[in-house]
Amino acid sequence: MPKKLILNATEMSTPGHIAFGLWRAQTADVPRYTDVRYWTELATVLEAGGFDALFLADALGQLDSYRKTADPALVDAVQTPLDDPLLIVSAIATVTRSLGVAVTVSTTYEQPYLLARKFTTLDHLTDGRIGWNIVTSQLDSAARNLGHERQVPHDERYEIAQDFVDVAYKLWEGSWDDGAVLRDPVKGIYADPAKVHAIGHSGPYYSVPSAHLSEPSIQRTPLIFQAGSSPRGRRFAARNAEVVFVAGHTAAALRRNVTEIKRLAAEEGREPDSIKFLASVTVVTAESDAAARSKLRDLQRYRSVEGALTHFSAVTGIDWSEYDLDAPLSYIETESNRSILASLTKDAPGEEWTLRKVLAPDDGFVYGNALVGDGASVASALEALADDANIDGFNISGALPIESYRDLADHVIPELARRGRIRDRIPGRTFRESVFENASPLLPDDHPASRYRGAFAGRPSSAPTLLA
Repeated sequence: MPKKLILNATEMSTPGHIAFGLWRAQTADVPRYTDVRYWTELATVLEAGGFDALFLADALGQLDSYRKTADPALVDAVQTPLDDPLLIVSAIATVTRSLGVAVTVSTTYEQPYLLARKFTTLDHLTDGRIGWNIVTSQLDSAARNLGHERQVPHDERYEIAQDFVDVAYKLWEGSWDDGAVLRDPVKGIYADPAKVHAIGHSGPYYSVPSAHLSEPSIQRTPLIFQAGSSPRGRRFAARNAEVVFVAGHTAAALRRNVTEIKRLAAEEGREPDSIKFLASVTVVTAESDAAARSKLRDLQRYRSVEGALTHFSAVTGIDWSEYDLDAPLSYIETESNRSILASLTKDAPGEEWTLRKVLAPDDGFVYGNALVGDGASVASALEALADDANIDGFNISGALPIESYRDLADHVIPELARRGRIRDRIPGRTFRESVFENASPLLPDDHPASRYRGAFAGRPSSAPTLLA
């Protein structure tokens, strides 16, 4: 039986996500990202079209590494301006019944006590259809604007992240027992204090003595996503993630990353096959191969290499304005994203990448060629990549907002469905149940968060206070 694929649409609350410059090709009648109707329309298109989820990326600073100014990012709308994706989710929840929503939030600049409440709230409001993409942030500008003189060292950001998620796990999984919420109007008891517990967390980075502010939601812990591909990032993913975004420009490179993370997951005491792996792709499709290629060439007229350089400089922490577009790339270690450049250099033996090849590919927009063709051609390419790379699905970036996802729903997803590659969309399922096609909305017992279930029994509902 063929593997059923996870299909996520990938967007950002900005005029230009990853196809830099293509905001100029957008039709005037499409609501802009600042209009809530854009997000509700997108969500209904995705759910009706057969997507599993909408994945919302995010960043927390200006893209100002290229030419050492934010001017190019502003000119080309390179993930600038950028709104908060968490605030979109409630609107999406009101117009959908099965679509999951995964939201990116950084552990470096948030507080776990507050973030735990935000995700519990969203899990309540979506009936359990929320996921958290854990990132540690990579922009120097975010560090400068959020209380740091400079970027926190790369590996230390993951140490902070682990302490952060440990707090969140304790709040979500252990602070409120099952049955704590009584809602008993006769006895006049809403919640039983004996079943609500202060967690008393004292870690290397966070001290959180008290109980969770929110009552448990359907999933308790949101579905956990992660994209770390550096050695430290892979270790974090192996320990914590349920869905991993793997990097790699070939099926062989993707498969190597999948194999390594599964090996590390086994070392962490987890079942390796319980983790799902997704790769990022861009798709241009139409009613025929010729029409899809014509659409690609038309869209490439708007492509901005300057915008791509702006983004690549920001995420790698290197000002690429000082480098030849056609010179072979070499690895340079920074405190920013290490995996992107590594995947093009030291982790890609036998391949020679240049800035032009990466940022202005012949058959794509940026960061590699798009899958271009009619529904059957693209479906075959997705199937082959999934099988060759041993991955479970895709984060699909649309070249144009809404229109690209309608094209996928019209041409590609029906073809995948005919081949038995599409998962059942069942209203009432939580995000976790949909992704893993299981009967439980809760984290499995082999996940490290499960150790906190019942761990605080006997503790009071609040932390002791010191009286003057």
